[in-house]
Formats: sequence, structure tokens, C-alpha cells
Amino acid sequence: MNISDVLQPDDVILGLQAEGKTRLLKEMARHAAARTGVSAAEITTALSSREKLGSTGLGQGIAIPHAKLRGLQRPFGAFVRLATPCDFEAIDDQDVDIVLLLLLPEAAPPEYLNLLSRIARMLREPGLVAKLRQENDAAVIHHRLLATERTPSAA
Repeated sequence: MNISDVLQPDDVILGLQAEGKTRLLKEMARHAAARTGVSAAEITTALSSREKLGSTGLGQGIAIPHAKLRGLQRPFGAFVRLATPCDFEAIDDQDVDIVLLLLLPEAAPPEYLNLLSRIARMLREPGLVAKLRQENDAAVIHHRLLATERTPSAA
């Protein structure tokens, strides 16, 4: 399972406005609902429940909210760059501006969880993150994320 299996070009969102974590989760859930057929309310509830266990804010302005969902047929991902960073209760207390949402089917095999780990490692690459923050073309960001997964030095 690779990021190319879960992240489509239409799921790269630049300039999203969200004041706070709750609003951000709701906005991402609305987008995911339109793309997956699972209700936005169910997605929001799953993401909020996961966040109650501990923030998925990794630090350095990055978060990877994720959840398992009953009724989801296949994994889904979305890359979001916020217009203005918002509080996400990250481990370093920095506001978040880059978010990669990952939704998995409820009975996700271990390889899906390995994807979450690979995404976290990928988004810890300072060179890649700097380029993701500067680029204004969603298609270029999508390509860069996929290329980076294949060859870490391609960032």
C-alpha cells in the first residue's frame, strides 16, 4: 500500500480556511464524505474520537489525523495546506499548516498501518515540507508526494 493508492490529485487542497482543530476536522470530513460516500458526521466523529486519545499533531506544523471507519470501502487520503496555521494541540505546541488526512476501512490489514508510519516519516523531511509549503500548484504537490514516496531523495 502506497500513498498513490490513497491520495488522488483532487484530494490536494490548498488555502483551506479553518479556525481551530474542530473546524478543520469538520472541513476535512466534508471533503472526504463527498469522495468516499461515508457521512461527514461519521468521519468527524471517528476523527474526533481518535484525537481524544492524543493529538495527531506531529510537531513542526504538521498533523496526520487518521481513523478507521465502518463502511469505508478503501483507504482515503487528503493533503491540506491551510491558509493560516491553526492550533491542533500538537506535541510541540506549534500551530499546524500542513495536514494529511488518512481514513482506513475498519478491518484494515497491517499494511495500511504501515502506510501511516511511512507518511509520518515522509513528512518529517525538512526539504520536502519546505517545498510543500511554498508550492501553489496542487498537481505539483501531488506529484511531489508520490515521487518522494518512491525515492526519498526526489523531494
